[in-house]
Amino acid sequence: AGEAARVPAGYVPQLTRGLASRSTGVLGLCFPDYADPDTESEAGDEADDDAAMLYSDQIIRGMERAARRHGYALLIAASLQGGPESLVANVAGRVDGFAVLARTVPTEELEVISRRLPVVMLAGPRESDQLDHLDHIEVANADGQRELTRHLVEDHGLRRLAFVGAEEDSPDVRARFSGYREACLAAGIPVRDEPDLRAPLMTQAEGSRAADALLDRGGEPLEAMLFANDQMAVGALHALERRGVRVPEAMAVTGFDGIPLSRLVRPALTTVRQPMRRMGEEAVDLLVQRLGTGRGGDPVSLMLPVNVARRGSCGC
Repeated sequence: AGEAARVPAGYVPQLTRGLASRSTGVLGLCFPDYADPDTESEAGDEADDDAAMLYSDQIIRGMERAARRHGYALLIAASLQGGPESLVANVAGRVDGFAVLARTVPTEELEVISRRLPVVMLAGPRESDQLDHLDHIEVANADGQRELTRHLVEDHGLRRLAFVGAEEDSPDVRARFSGYREACLAAGIPVRDEPDLRAPLMTQAEGSRAADALLDRGGEPLEAMLFANDQMAVGALHALERRGVRVPEAMAVTGFDGIPLSRLVRPALTTVRQPMRRMGEEAVDLLVQRLGTGRGGDPVSLMLPVNVARRGSCGC
């Protein structure tokens, strides 16, 4: 994984021309590099490397395992600074097919690539008619967040809640907020039309800042902070500890994803576990299936289930 070099406009169509006529024995994955240095430093020494594994790391592990099983190698392209053209250039000319996280590559670029290669979209709902022909894998984001919110309200009696999301271009976060909002409305709890707070990045540092901002707002004190991912929730736990706010006695905190670190913080983080490794495995299986059948057949849409992990940060 690494930052890709910037390439000129029009490079992708040239790369993809003729790809169908040869085989590389390689599958690819494109995703935005949301590395979180706070998570890496918290993991400590090399023996704790698994603790620092984030969402994309888990998908990579699943893809690597499945790729080996099918006799393929895996090429990974991750970059924020290089631009979306770089992500495509890293992969398009070197692989037989690839998986791409939603919103990583512009629709126009992806549509060109998918004419020559099988492509699987990971995460987020389908958002463009141009990409309806692609296989697609997502998780039950709204269902998971709805069940988690219902647990806080019905099982713990909490009603003063705040949801912390990310920038508006995250389809997964939109789905999670939708589930949160539905649960609040069903319980008769007033709820905004958008998250109570948005973070520019879904990192521990941003979660810490969000927790401080919510505490400093004043008014009736909150009973729970629900974060759109585990990284932000872990950062919030640190901020609350620093300010002397006891979790879960004075504030419940929840996340989403189920990364390894969520089990190791204290109190352990209540979260929604999504099958990240299975998502990677399913992506490879779909790509191999398309390569073996000449990419024929209707597009496949998989919705993978999630489950709520009830732990100490909510009072369980």
